[in-house]
Amino acid sequence: MMNKIELVFDKLWQQYTEESPEALKIYNLFKENGEDNIVNDHVAFRTFDDPRVDVDTLGKFFIELGYEEKGDYHFPVKKLYAKHYEHKSDATMPKVFISHLLTKEFSALVQEQAKLCVDQIATSELNSIELLSSGVHWDLDYDVYQKLLAESEYAAWMYVFGFRANHFTVFVNHLKTLKSVEEINQFLKAKGLTLNSSGGEIKGTPAELLEQSSTMANKVPVKFRQGTFEVLNSYYEFARRYPDASGKLYTGFIAASADKIFESTNVK
Repeated sequence: MMNKIELVFDKLWQQYTEESPEALKIYNLFKENGEDNIVNDHVAFRTFDDPRVDVDTLGKFFIELGYEEKGDYHFPVKKLYAKHYEHKSDATMPKVFISHLLTKEFSALVQEQAKLCVDQIATSELNSIELLSSGVHWDLDYDVYQKLLAESEYAAWMYVFGFRANHFTVFVNHLKTLKSVEEINQFLKAKGLTLNSSGGEIKGTPAELLEQSSTMANKVPVKFRQGTFEVLNSYYEFARRYPDASGKLYTGFIAASADKIFESTNVK
C-alpha cells in the first residue's frame, strides 16, 4: 500500500503524463529499451510570489510530509526565486524544486493578473495539498496570455496551466542501458524528439557535480474564451549526479543550469 507521500507523487505523475503525452512516450521508450527502474530525481513546480501560494507556502505541504529546505536559488534575468527540498529520512523520495515569479518586478498587468488568478482560488483549496495538482481556477483569455507571454514565458505558462507538476526528472544514475546524459540525448534524438539546446544540450559538467538535459515542451490544445489554441505544455528532464570530494553524491542544483532548463517551455 502506498504511503501519503507516494500517493501525492503518483497523482502528480498521472496528471503529468495525461497532460504531457510526450513524457509518457519517453518513459515507455526507456522501458522498451530495458530500463526497469526509472527513478525520479526531482519534481518541479511553478507559482507566483503571492504569499497565499508562494514557494514557502507550497513548500509547507512537503515539509508536512517529512521534507526539509536545502537550498535557494536566484534567477535575476528571468526574475524568479526558488528553493529545493529533500526528504529528511528517505533518500529514495524525489527532491522537490519550487520556483515563483517575482511579480513586483514586472508591469502592473502581470501583477494584476497574478493576483486575479489567486483571488479565484477557494480558501479551502489554498490550505490543502490538493492545490499542487488543481490546475487553473480561472477562465483563460488568449489576449491576456499573449500579453503575459510578451513579458515573461514563465508567467504565460503559469497562467495557462496553473498548479501542477511542471516536469519530472529521470535520475540517470539509476539507469542500466543509458548510462550518461549524452547517451540519453542521442537515444531521444534518434527517436525524433527535440532537445532543449539553450546553453548546450547538456547543462552543467562533472566538475560541477551535476549534468542535466531536457526535451522541449510539447504542444497541447488549450481552450480559451476565443477558441482552442496550441500551447507549449511540459517537458521531461534528465539529471546525472556526481560525488563530491567526500564521496557523497551531490543533491543540490546549479542556478545557471536551471536557468536554461526553464527555457524548455519557451515559445520564442
